[in-house]
Amino acid sequence: MTFSDIFKSGFLENVTSVSLLDMSLALVLAFCTGMFIFLVYKKTCQSVMYSSSFGTTLIALTMITTVVILAVTSNVVLSLGMVGALSIVRFRTAIKEPLDIAFLFWAIADGIVLAAGMLPLAVIGSVLIGVILLLFVNRKAHCNPYIVILSCTDHAAETGAKAFLEKQTERCVVKSKSAQKGAVELNLEIRMKNDNTDFINALAQMDGIASAVLVSYNGDYMG
Repeated sequence: MTFSDIFKSGFLENVTSVSLLDMSLALVLAFCTGMFIFLVYKKTCQSVMYSSSFGTTLIALTMITTVVILAVTSNVVLSLGMVGALSIVRFRTAIKEPLDIAFLFWAIADGIVLAAGMLPLAVIGSVLIGVILLLFVNRKAHCNPYIVILSCTDHAAETGAKAFLEKQTERCVVKSKSAQKGAVELNLEIRMKNDNTDFINALAQMDGIASAVLVSYNGDYMG
């Protein structure tokens, strides 16, 4: 009995089911596209703290997906087993930024497309997605919504502050208002005309204004 006779399931025959050239080419391209996804993520990161581990995960995820799909496409039985194995995996890491989900799916999709042999689709698609993300995510900061938190002493100060903000900004909408004896607090959503925030300094110096705070937010208001 030879060594190959021991593996009656044809294990040794599956060793050459994926050629070394195809495997190397797919993994090299997966690494390159993963690096591109990582660089785009680094340029468009919206988190308070940049996570280098998440960027590294994008590269690894692209290559791992490529390896898995290469194995699945070469063996139908293995593909069924892979579906069963992945069905019991549970990922409990919380995704804090919605944009991070897009990067995860991008890395997985690239790995699948590369392993399927659709190289032009993977490369051209990655470039187009990267350009679109860079254009839309890295738009000018003053176009993003801001919240102005005002503490006023009376109604006259409130009216004057709102009129001042309407002149200094492109858009000014009251989001919430709380009133107590001798104090009125306003939360207003604004869109600035440019990056200059000196109008907050002038607003804080107005009569009847106890404090003025400018806060950037993501547009999801809960009140």
